[in-house]
Amino acid sequence: MKKMSLFISLLILFSVSHSQILKKVAQKAKQKAEEKAIEKIDKKKEQPAGENKDNPEGNEVKTGQDTITKEPASAGVQASLKVYSKYDFVPGEKIVALEDFMQDAIGDFPAKWNTNASGEVVTIDGNPGHWFMMHRAGTFMPEFIDSLQDNFTFEFDLIAIHGNKTGSWPSFHTAIAELSDRDKPQHWQTASNHFYFSVYAGNSTDGSISSARRKNGGSEASEQIITKHFADKSKPVHISMWRQKERLRIYFNEEKVLDIPRALASNAKFNSILYFIPSVDEDNRYCVNNLRLAVGAPDARKKILEQNKWVTHGILFDVNSANIKPESYGTLKEMANVLKEYTDLKVKIVGHTDADGKDADNLDLSKRRAASVKAALAKEFSIDESRMETDGKGETEPIDKNDNPAGKANNRRVEFIKI
Repeated sequence: MKKMSLFISLLILFSVSHSQILKKVAQKAKQKAEEKAIEKIDKKKEQPAGENKDNPEGNEVKTGQDTITKEPASAGVQASLKVYSKYDFVPGEKIVALEDFMQDAIGDFPAKWNTNASGEVVTIDGNPGHWFMMHRAGTFMPEFIDSLQDNFTFEFDLIAIHGNKTGSWPSFHTAIAELSDRDKPQHWQTASNHFYFSVYAGNSTDGSISSARRKNGGSEASEQIITKHFADKSKPVHISMWRQKERLRIYFNEEKVLDIPRALASNAKFNSILYFIPSVDEDNRYCVNNLRLAVGAPDARKKILEQNKWVTHGILFDVNSANIKPESYGTLKEMANVLKEYTDLKVKIVGHTDADGKDADNLDLSKRRAASVKAALAKEFSIDESRMETDGKGETEPIDKNDNPAGKANNRRVEFIKI
């Protein structure tokens, strides 16, 4: 009986020990699985923007209907401010229209646009936000832009979507026109005053740009140049138009591609911006995003000396970041020139944000952005740091409403205050 009790006790002890061992083994296996899952997530976070596990060789456009695969994206880094060293574009003082298509559902035609063709809002892998892809040949007009002053700037991003086929590229026109009937934007080419430039992305070439203009019903004058900016179809091109009465300048990224002193009639009353595609290839298409219209002639020298403050919307940053975008170079240079001309001038640089996000985060972001501007002026233009102070106000001092994209863009600003 004693032997039997001892045997049962040993059996129970062995079963408990074996159960504990199995439990520990299971816990270790679970821990390792969790560690591998975390490692996988971390690696995914470390992947560069635009990398797609399901399409590692390229990017994809996701529409309301199908997916268009683009050619492989080439590796590269963001252009530095130095690349823009000859860039003299300075945006207008006040933003009056901004379009990022975020209010529109993927697959829909943008609600605030008019056309005699068709298109839809899409997402493009590797390029944030919503994009407007134009499907059929025709004219596309943002209806919310109905007046263009003597001094205005217009900017947008254009990306050439190149699929796997070998179809031919259509041309892409950007036009300003004095329409007699805004309900019929397709008649813009008959307007007595219009100007347009055409982009041809090209299949294997760098691409080309041509322009044409009509003044007070006269005949058109045109010219053509070659550009390198469409050699890489994976990257959007930032296009800027700057009107100063009769003069018109066009920029592609950092390069000034057109500068025509008498491009426009002095009495022209332009009331429309339009995109026009004369033909469409099913595989090669164009998409636009980040349209931005600003008015007023920027004059840092006059404002800072006579009014003791210059407010600019031309210093742009990455989203939720203090990293300055390279297309801010012209605005930074404008301020640097004033500081170099007046060597006794000292300024306080103040950053401001819109009201999106937490108050504390916006305050911190505005301070870091002001510090980035100071650092850029010191590094790129050799401005003595002792002449510059920095501060940030976050969202506490809005100059416009925070309930629409243009108002928010006006609130996101940098101020230079004479001290």
